[in-house]
Amino acid sequence: MQTAGATGGSTKKMIFTGRILTVLTALFMLMDAVMKIVKPAQVLEANVRLAYPVSTLSGIGIALIICTVVYLIPRASLVGAVLLTGYLGGAVASNVRAGSGLFETIFPVLFAAAVWAGPWLRDRRLRGLLLDKETTLVTDH
Repeated sequence: MQTAGATGGSTKKMIFTGRILTVLTALFMLMDAVMKIVKPAQVLEANVRLAYPVSTLSGIGIALIICTVVYLIPRASLVGAVLLTGYLGGAVASNVRAGSGLFETIFPVLFAAAVWAGPWLRDRRLRGLLLDKETTLVTDH
């Protein structure tokens, strides 16, 4: 007998955990975006180390807010997860280019996994794409 998680079904605990994880990751991303717009000293120092012009910070922050809002819209959450993954991939590339330490380089990768864990836990269709060949995104009704 298979459990709901193994077959792609959703349990109340999985859905609740997915929602909590989605909110926590979104709050972190929104905080990061606001910090780029407000530009405290720590952000400016990191920006210098990564060799981005200060003039780019507000645009990056606004783009991150838009991506995060899309992520929070239930019907668009997968698109938002793709957008945030792209943003975090850029963070990895920036840290590699700047010669940052291991933690600064790996953190966005781990965070991208957390971004995807929320929808994964909430949406049986997403799990079904990899776990169950019989589950499809579109039903034939």
